[in-house]
Amino acid sequence: MFLSMARLKPGVTIEQARAELQSLSQRLAETYGDTNRGIGATIVPVWQAAFGPQKMMLAPLGILMGICGVVLLIACANVTNLLLARGTARAKEFSVRLALGAPRLQLVRQLLIETLLLALGGSLLGLAFADQMRVSLQWLIPATTIPTPADVPLDWRVLVFTEALAVAVTLIAGLVPALHATRLQMNETLKEGGRGATGGTRSHLLRGALVVSEVALAVVALVGAGLFMKSFQVARGINPGFDPRHVAIAEVDLSSVGYNADQATMFCRRLRQDLESKPGVTAVSFADTVPLGFVGASWEDLQIEGYLPGPSENMKIYRNIVAPGYFDLMRIPLVEGRDFTEHDDQKSLPVMIVNQQFLRRFLPHQNPIGIKVRGWGKWFTIVGVVKDGKYLSYTESPQPYFYIPIRQVYQPEMGVKFYVRAAGAPDAAVGMVRQAVAAIDSNVAMIGGEALSEYIGAALFGQKVAASLLSGLGAIALVLAAVGLYSVMAYSVIQRRHEIGIRIALGARPLDMTWLTLRRGMALTAGGLAIGLIGASALARMASAALVNVSPADPEVYAAVAAFLGVIAALASWVPARRAARVDPMVCLRME
Repeated sequence: MFLSMARLKPGVTIEQARAELQSLSQRLAETYGDTNRGIGATIVPVWQAAFGPQKMMLAPLGILMGICGVVLLIACANVTNLLLARGTARAKEFSVRLALGAPRLQLVRQLLIETLLLALGGSLLGLAFADQMRVSLQWLIPATTIPTPADVPLDWRVLVFTEALAVAVTLIAGLVPALHATRLQMNETLKEGGRGATGGTRSHLLRGALVVSEVALAVVALVGAGLFMKSFQVARGINPGFDPRHVAIAEVDLSSVGYNADQATMFCRRLRQDLESKPGVTAVSFADTVPLGFVGASWEDLQIEGYLPGPSENMKIYRNIVAPGYFDLMRIPLVEGRDFTEHDDQKSLPVMIVNQQFLRRFLPHQNPIGIKVRGWGKWFTIVGVVKDGKYLSYTESPQPYFYIPIRQVYQPEMGVKFYVRAAGAPDAAVGMVRQAVAAIDSNVAMIGGEALSEYIGAALFGQKVAASLLSGLGAIALVLAAVGLYSVMAYSVIQRRHEIGIRIALGARPLDMTWLTLRRGMALTAGGLAIGLIGASALARMASAALVNVSPADPEVYAAVAAFLGVIAALASWVPARRAARVDPMVCLRME
């Protein structure tokens, strides 16, 4: 597979460029049938590329957008609740205006305009913080020396979309309270107002339903955060099949200085000898590929002696081209046969080492040593077998993989990645490589240079970002749900002061009033928990492909979310409950 990047000319669409490239590749296949038959080409946007951080982030970002929608809905429910409370407090005013002949549509328009002003004020305040929030996203991006699009400038289309969405959802959130306020029964409202009414049964039911929905949505967000955090922890514990600790990697570009294969071989040999003589260096090797990175891996179309592929079986098998000592340095166990040696060059018999999955798929119940495999236009003999590992991602299932001695197929344009195992921190080894390269040929460029443990963190890039951002959004959802529950319960206590005062005057204990209020808050929470857990279970199944060895119905996560949210809800209800217990009946009755 060959990857390249191109910028389209102004006015040219991706579809036009794709059609032109496919036509060109078809002509090449017809002209050079021996080498180009079956090989095609296409053009896709960068965000659809098969490799790179955008590929790793595509699924997590979709999930994050969904959770952002959940948080937005919770905020809308809070706004609706606040507007309902405000409308209840103004119920007598609205009834008087309606009684005096004010059109209901005029009241709805007035309330929506008030809501719109709130939306504009809040969104403008949000835009003022947008730039700072954009910069703060870099704190959530995992540390890596690989360039990642963390510092993305604000785009006017994003700002317009966000502003329009904020206005739209606020108007929708304000429409329910506006319609509720204009459907008042004037006579009943005026009578209730004179008796110190509690705001009406419908208003209480609606506010309670909104709280239930907030809790349910918060459960969805928290379950999503919990599943991804557990998935990330599980992924971190997966054995990649090699030991990245104390290993530094650095790439040298030999094609840009015009080296041929022999010159490149001499350069690599000398650089290896120089590095092996450095204090603290315990092993040195090199290859053309590093596992578990952003850029994917290379493959070769194979033909295996004694194996007949199926009609549509893919025989393009991922591979690595390595120097002797690679398996010892990476601590990849050799389970059968021998390792590569310095004698495995272009003049010797072409040889190959395969992994265990290669045997299970192509050579089951056979002795693999001595079997021939065709690639690069020649036959290689299998001389060894190594343990399986992870090559493209931590989540991949076992797949066939093979290794070739670098001196038998290497070309300078392949690139060379040097591996240095040091007794101490790998950062010092990176400096050693840079100095050694400059001492041999100052024209040779060294690309990058970092600890292997940091480099392979790219394979967990999407998991890390998803776990970080989902945790933040889950915390916001929890706070909003707790604030919504607290506000409803506190407002309910204020509205029911007259009732509470009468109960206490008739002999009810403060503890009874505390329990009465607390029980209602927990009842709303229990309803939200039940709905939220069911909804979270259904939605989690849709995101199960992005989880690593974690069930979308993991009982530990669901139990932890339910217990934690229950505690937060109890605390949010406790303060209004304590306030209800301290109501003075004489003061309340005098006020009424």
